[in-house]
Amino acid sequence: MASTPETPNTGTQAGTTRIVAGETAKPRRRRTLEIGLAVGLVLLIGAGAAVASAVSRNNESQPAPATSAAAELKLGYFGNVTHAPALVGVSKGIIAKNLGDTKLSTQVFNAGPAAIEALNAGAIDATYIGPNPAINSFVKSQGESVSIIAGAAAGGAQLVVKPEIATPADLKGKILASPQLGGTQDVALRAWLGHQGFKTNTDGSGDVNINPTENAQSLKLFQDGKLDGAWLPEPWASRLVLEAGAKVLVDEKDLWDKGEFTTTILIVNKKFAAEHPETVKALLKGHVESVNWLNSAPAAEKASEINAALKDTAGKPLAANIIERSLQNITFTIDPLAGTYKKLLQDGVDAGTTKPADLSGIFDLRALNEVSGKKTSAAGLGQD
Repeated sequence: MASTPETPNTGTQAGTTRIVAGETAKPRRRRTLEIGLAVGLVLLIGAGAAVASAVSRNNESQPAPATSAAAELKLGYFGNVTHAPALVGVSKGIIAKNLGDTKLSTQVFNAGPAAIEALNAGAIDATYIGPNPAINSFVKSQGESVSIIAGAAAGGAQLVVKPEIATPADLKGKILASPQLGGTQDVALRAWLGHQGFKTNTDGSGDVNINPTENAQSLKLFQDGKLDGAWLPEPWASRLVLEAGAKVLVDEKDLWDKGEFTTTILIVNKKFAAEHPETVKALLKGHVESVNWLNSAPAAEKASEINAALKDTAGKPLAANIIERSLQNITFTIDPLAGTYKKLLQDGVDAGTTKPADLSGIFDLRALNEVSGKKTSAAGLGQD
């Protein structure tokens, strides 16, 4: 949280002449001098007041410092199908077009905590991310670090395991992976295991060992028999199923009311948003356009565009059946599903990755609602 320096006391007190009623008469010259000094002092005070008043009026008439479009927007996202609004928004030039003269720079991350670290360090200005790292940053900074400005994707996360694991009880003593400690899938896995009666620790020990691992490495380790399963976003859950013979033990949608849970959101550094609100609005215009394209494009064209973008970020495209299975599990939406955030916070508390807190103010959906022409609710946790 930014500190506010104390204002130094630079004022001085003027000396005064104390005149007591009934005092004895003084020599005329001295008396005249005192009267002259008193009159002069009154005139000086009056003149000072007039100047101060004029300065005050002048200051009041000055507008607040003007905000301007940023010269550059540094945007983060992941090479996951759940980040398709970013993938197609960047690859099709939708976001850059809406930013106009603002240069778009991008950085690809594996998971949320690394993206949050970059955002808080000023290496990026905004990022697509899962909700739990955003919540954790908001809590740690006491609301000063980030604002959630839109949703991007819902659904598309599963716990996939070796075929011989038939029930949750079979996970005792097993080794599971998640993308990164404190990430959204990591929190979901730890919270779910806790509800099954298992103890897990953030150092990897416990009834079930959780090793946070990069997604590509999780696939390789599973294929080599060194992992028993992983809680992963798409397309990695589908890759383990279709390429490595895993099976789904838990589809996260089954753990949520109406099967709705947020996987990807769009957040912005609060300081950047305050200095460049028009740039944030332009980013949101591109984001909304990207989501609308995903929801209206023919299936084959959508899969092809996402795959081409994944090739650019990950080095190789996905098989058609993996893209198809991944997209079946995901809904692209600008709604961050704010009503689910109290449970997301509690899951983080249960997982040991965050602390109880008040999430009031975590959302600022005003620009989104202005851009989209729709009312997306902050569920009492911010402005909409």
